[in-house]
Amino acid sequence: MNQQKRRVVVTGLGTINPLGKDVTTTWQKISNGQSGIDTITAFDPSEYKTTFAGEVKEFSPEDHFDRKEVRRMSRMTQFALYAAQQAIEDAGVTVTEANKNRIGVVVGSGMGSLDPIVDNVNVLNERGPYRVSPFFVPMMLADTPAATVSIQHGLGGPNMSVATACATGNDAIGQAARVVQHGAADVMIAGGSEACLMPIAFAGFSVMKALSTRNETPQAASRPFDQTRDGFVVSEGAAIVVLEELEHALARGAHIYGEFLGYGASADAYHISMPAVDGSGAIEAMRAALADADVEPATVNYISAHGTSTPLNDRSETAAIKAVFGEAAYDVPVSSTKSMHGHLLGASGSLEAVICLQAIQHNLLPPTINYETADPDCDLDYVPNTARPTQVDITMSNGFGLGGHNATLVLGRYKS
Repeated sequence: MNQQKRRVVVTGLGTINPLGKDVTTTWQKISNGQSGIDTITAFDPSEYKTTFAGEVKEFSPEDHFDRKEVRRMSRMTQFALYAAQQAIEDAGVTVTEANKNRIGVVVGSGMGSLDPIVDNVNVLNERGPYRVSPFFVPMMLADTPAATVSIQHGLGGPNMSVATACATGNDAIGQAARVVQHGAADVMIAGGSEACLMPIAFAGFSVMKALSTRNETPQAASRPFDQTRDGFVVSEGAAIVVLEELEHALARGAHIYGEFLGYGASADAYHISMPAVDGSGAIEAMRAALADADVEPATVNYISAHGTSTPLNDRSETAAIKAVFGEAAYDVPVSSTKSMHGHLLGASGSLEAVICLQAIQHNLLPPTINYETADPDCDLDYVPNTARPTQVDITMSNGFGLGGHNATLVLGRYKS
């Protein structure tokens, strides 16, 4: 028997990223067009062609969690737990025996927890197999952030991890919304977390020739859609949202940031590291999300682009937007906030969803900073350099990942 999908709204937001350790600070810097990119301090980058990244600065997990627990958590899990704590408190969700099994978690990562792997491989090689940490396996598992959020808050509903590379944040939110829409939970905590600013990850990205090498001007390095772009900027952090069934949210008087309207996912089925040149997979994801939302392309007020600042991605995403929106593509503003916070990989989609919701709240389009030289192949309105006040009711956010994963969200202003 077909059952009408329940409406899903967003009632809580949380983040930690290179721009700030909360949503307010992050949005303030986004609005002002500020960059969070700087020279790496986590390790000595002097041997690398790229020496900068988007680091989370001045974060001491012991200020927020039990010291013993901190030693058993990877940095990625710490970020996820910190952002989830913010979002749950922001939503004002109270967990009880009566409702705990109706609250679940979907939190993913693109890279997983590299730090316990590297640390324990070194221990194994230097000190032998029986000096490896007994907490190594649970620390490294991709599902540990989701599990830890569940354990810390006593959430007994559906609990899972998503791993679709740089589309992870969007897929986590989309899949969590499906759980609520179909009645398996009333509230879902969803998003992505990433922490891979480590020599091994940097070496891997460097030999792929994927990173910008503007070492003299790191804050100008991420320049999506600009003709002089030369690669992306790796960042770390987490972003989490609270998704809630509408009537459940209204019954407890929750603040509603916006409504989840649609979600579409697809695969390029083309190449492990390059996007399809014609944007075919991205086109399919965008069209599926718009159809799921029952929204016409011309009514979209803002597109949060995946916009990585790599030559191939920005060109193919622009082509995909044109294919989906037709002539309306030239009327809808598009921007990439990765120009400011860098690429949080598996957490980028959830952070950009938070930013879309803030754009709706404040009727302000975030800019694409560092946009100086027009690219003939990228000729849309990229909201260059300065935020733009305008009415924002419907947003679309793209996330595309290595392996050809594509995921698009449509988020809108809540209307009763």
